[in-house]
Parts: sequence; structure tokens; C-alpha cells
Amino acid sequence: MTLSLLKKLLPGLIPLFIFILADEIWGTKVGLYVALGSGVGEFLFYYIKDKIIDKFILLDTGLLLILGIVSIALENDIFFKIKPALIEAILLSVIGFSLWGPKNLIMAMSKRYMGEMHFDSEQEKAMRINMMAMFWITAFHILLVLFSALYMSKEAWFFISGGLFYILFAAYFGYLWIKNKITNRWYNQEEWFPIVTSEGRIIGKAPRSVCHNGTSMLLHPVVHLHLFNNSGELFLQKRALTKDIQPGKWDTSVGGHIDLGETIETALSREAKEELGLTSFEPVFIGRYVWESTREKELVNSFSTTSEEIPIVNKEEIDEGRFWSLKEIQENLGKDIFTPNFENEFRMFFIISRKTIKSVN
Repeated sequence: MTLSLLKKLLPGLIPLFIFILADEIWGTKVGLYVALGSGVGEFLFYYIKDKIIDKFILLDTGLLLILGIVSIALENDIFFKIKPALIEAILLSVIGFSLWGPKNLIMAMSKRYMGEMHFDSEQEKAMRINMMAMFWITAFHILLVLFSALYMSKEAWFFISGGLFYILFAAYFGYLWIKNKITNRWYNQEEWFPIVTSEGRIIGKAPRSVCHNGTSMLLHPVVHLHLFNNSGELFLQKRALTKDIQPGKWDTSVGGHIDLGETIETALSREAKEELGLTSFEPVFIGRYVWESTREKELVNSFSTTSEEIPIVNKEEIDEGRFWSLKEIQENLGKDIFTPNFENEFRMFFIISRKTIKSVN
């Protein structure tokens, strides 16, 4: 959004540049007429082309007219020279109000012009950082314009009030581009997950570290499989003590992330084989829900299956595993033995009614 504001500023400043050039050739009065004519012409061009009233061009041309008349009347061009600073001061006020006021005007404008596009917490944070940088760069440039208007030559003022403004922002966005290149190179070495809506529709992608950083809370899909034997017992795995999330607690039979470009069915088969060595089973879909912890936000796709295939625990990921009776699980709920996610899912699908357990087996 900050970059789009810069693009918006450039057309509006064209009458100013035209005035400076015309003033050098024909003098202040003729330069003013030419600049005003260019402002009106530019306004009509965008109105015919895009069917919009460009308020920034109107504002710029209006200030040009007012300050130009004052400058001619008093035979002092200082009023005209401070015009770029006044324009930027208006922009600075909008940014400042968005940063520290009761409403983020720039964010509201972004959502208005981008339709139903959703800004997650990471995107909003990045936008706020860019707005803060834009605020201080603009404030610094305003001081330079005022100083050049008072103490420097017209040529120096012309460069500072016009080209330097874009050079400063080009340097900042160049720095961001280089930083993003380095960050993306680092991210490319990670596992990437699809970002989804609560209905499972894919709307983006993100690396594992961003999904699990505890601040982005990007919704990403996972699969769970509840493995029953013919006696109605449920297999649980004990998470390795080396895990950074819920180490040493008993958890769902199989659980894992869905990788970018992977289907739910493929992910389920892969995780079941990797964790328990299961190669032949018929999963039954039992439900989907959103689970949020202090570290991440997941869209859980939960399945159940009954099989007499003996699970082979992957010791690299799981400390141990065994079958539990449903009564034994229920008696130990709330005792910090199971992961909160498993307890929630067990209550959701296997305690509500005995019919649920029978139907999924």
C-alpha cells in the first residue's frame, strides 16, 4: 500500500514540475498558467480514462493556484517553494493518524480497493512497519524542502523537492527487496504449507517457521487418524521428549501437516506409513474443525479406521505407542496425560454418543 501511495503522488506533482520548467523559460506568471493548464488537463485525462475524480491532482493544482497567486502578489516565491512540503504534510497527517489514531485509514483504504482480500497479522505487521518508515522519510523530506526553500538555490530546491523524494523511497524499497530476497532464500529451505479458509479452500502458502511462530496464526491444514482394533481399543502415540510442542504426552494415533500441493488423502497415507508403518487401511472421515494453540492455528481433518495391522512405531518421532480402552482414556482426561488437542477431539467425536464410535468403525 505504501508503494501505491508513492505511485499516486507522482501524477499529482506533474504540474509542479511543469511550473518550474515553464518559469525558467517564460517567467512566473506564464509558468503558473501553463502549470494550471497541465493540472486541469491531467485531471480530465484521468477522469475520462478511469471515470474517477483524482482528488490528489485537484488538491495539488489548487495549492499551486493559491500559492502561485500569493507569490506573484507579494513578489516572493517562498510561498510557492513550500508547496511540496504542504502536500507531503497532508500525506504525513494521514499516515500519522493511521499509525496512532483510532482508525487505520490506510488499512481501510487497502481493504476497500482490494475487495475481499484478507490481511493476516503478519501482513498487517509488515504494512505497519512500512507505514512507519514512510512517515519518518516523509517528515525528513519535509524538513529538507523547507530548508532548501529558505537557504538554497532554486536548482537545489528543485532537486530536493522533486527527485530526492523518490530517490529516498526507492532506496528504502530497494532495501526491502534485497531483504526479501535473502529471507525467501532462507524460507525456500523449509517445508511449505498451504494457507486455507475454515472451509479448506486454499488462499495462499507459507513456510513452516512462519506458521509456527506464535504470531501469524495462519490457518494451515493437518490430518489426524484414529486407529481402532477389532476390540474397540484406540491406539495412541507418546510424543518424543525432543518435540518442542507437548513433549512426552499421549496423542492421536497419527497426525501431521498437509504439504503444499498435497491432497488430504495423500497426506493421510504418507503420515500413517511414516509414523506407524500402516500401508493398508480404509479411512472414514469423521469431522473437520479449527484448533488454535499458543503456537499455531490448524484446520484439522479427522479420520477413523479399524485395522488389525500391527502398528510399527517410528522411534525417530514417537517414544512409544499402545492401544487404550475408551474407558481408560476417559478416566484419565484432564490429568495432563494427553495433549489438549487429542482431549478436545476425543470429547468431540467419541464421548458425545456411543453411536459415533460405532458409526466410524
